[in-house]
Amino acid sequence: MVALLAEHTDTRQQAGLLVRPDNSDALSVAVTATPIVTTTGTPATPPALELDVQHGDGVSKRNGLPSRKQIEKWVKSALYADAALTVRFVDETEGRTLNRSYRGKDYATNVLTFAYAENDDDPVAGDIVLCCPVVESEAKAQKKSLEAHYAHLIVHGVLHAQGYEHDDDTEAEEMEAIETETLQALGFEDPYKPIRE
Repeated sequence: MVALLAEHTDTRQQAGLLVRPDNSDALSVAVTATPIVTTTGTPATPPALELDVQHGDGVSKRNGLPSRKQIEKWVKSALYADAALTVRFVDETEGRTLNRSYRGKDYATNVLTFAYAENDDDPVAGDIVLCCPVVESEAKAQKKSLEAHYAHLIVHGVLHAQGYEHDDDTEAEEMEAIETETLQALGFEDPYKPIRE
């Protein structure tokens, strides 16, 4: 008689043991780990978050900036793995400089995400940079609250930090669906509704 035990220390994973006959006199044994999920389909233990919130020169005095508590709530709502993230609010000059330096585009954009994981096994780590004047202008043009637009762009950035992209229609549809579901769970409207109309 042989006793086999599969265990590990990650409380969000359930250890499993797979024993499969290869032929009449041999067995294959594999240890597996699967996430423990609740009945709602969410992980039983929320991912750990190390969050740094930064404000570029002169930005901290702008009206309508989200609080750290709001930022943390929005980040956690879109997080599927432990992460170390920085959310930085910048002015148009810094936003333009970053976009030009890293994307070759000479204008400030609403959000930039710098993801540092090199492969799927690396922990989630990244910087999410929001350009306040652009976010404010877009919120006004799209007739949505500044809070809703910041929430959307932070969720969008968190997804990018975890490897989501929108380089083609299929990826864009998947990412937009996750963003919409996440924001509606937070009490916001579909973020793409004003754009589609």
